Amino acid sequence: MTRRAFLHLAVGALAAVIAAADGAPPAHAQARPAEATLRAAEWTAIRQVIGDQRKALKSGDGTKAFAFASPGIREQFGTPEIFLRMVRDAYAALIAARYVEFLEGAVIDGAVIQPLRLVAPDNTVMVALYTMEKQNDGRWKIAGCVLAPSTVQAA
Repeated sequence: MTRRAFLHLAVGALAAVIAAADGAPPAHAQARPAEATLRAAEWTAIRQVIGDQRKALKSGDGTKAFAFASPGIREQFGTPEIFLRMVRDAYAALIAARYVEFLEGAVIDGAVIQPLRLVAPDNTVMVALYTMEKQNDGRWKIAGCVLAPSTVQAA
């Protein structure tokens, strides 16, 4: 199994676990002990990047939102305008959410995954699973995002 295929399965499993267990993954979904966590300051920095990108997306600032993307994402989409259009088309829930809540992140096979619960205006709940990438300069960038439905109901 390739690393990419494994990460896809791991993210899918994490999404299912979060959706079913409201953020508390069972033991079989936990990362290996050596990879289990980052320092609290790292998780804070990761959450700041995601929050800042969401603010930029909500305000329609594609250039600023694009700056939080990893080099691979920037190469894939090429321009802030194309990136913003893609987000609006495929990830509208990130922009439209009336409430967001960071769930506990995990490190799976070296991949840093930060879940974000999204509650839509119609009370539909989804989880955005962000894959984060630490750059050589120490800053965190968003390397991908997968939206998964949740079984959690909003009040």
